[in-house]
Amino acid sequence: MLTLATDIDALARFGRALADPIRCRVLLALRDAPRHPADLAEALDISRTRLSNHLACLRDCGLVVALPEGRRVRYELADARLGHALDDLRNAVLAVEADRNCPDAAEQGCC
Repeated sequence: MLTLATDIDALARFGRALADPIRCRVLLALRDAPRHPADLAEALDISRTRLSNHLACLRDCGLVVALPEGRRVRYELADARLGHALDDLRNAVLAVEADRNCPDAAEQGCC
């Protein structure tokens, strides 16, 4: 059971990051490799301004870091374990979804 404020805060920050589909896409892209903002914006087909706001949120959540490279900045996951956590979370959700058996779905509205 989570009782420590730091445990709850850590999960809340992770949840906040995952609450937006664009931030999820950014995290998945950075899971594959570090990227520069211009490359990320192009790959995700969003404006640099919009991406900048999402990167700021992910930085504030402590999930990504900005590393200066001369006149440019490269973004990457703050820790490689976050990439593994994303994979584990996605796999767990997909497994639960595949195993879900809801015969009364129309009545319960659960599926």
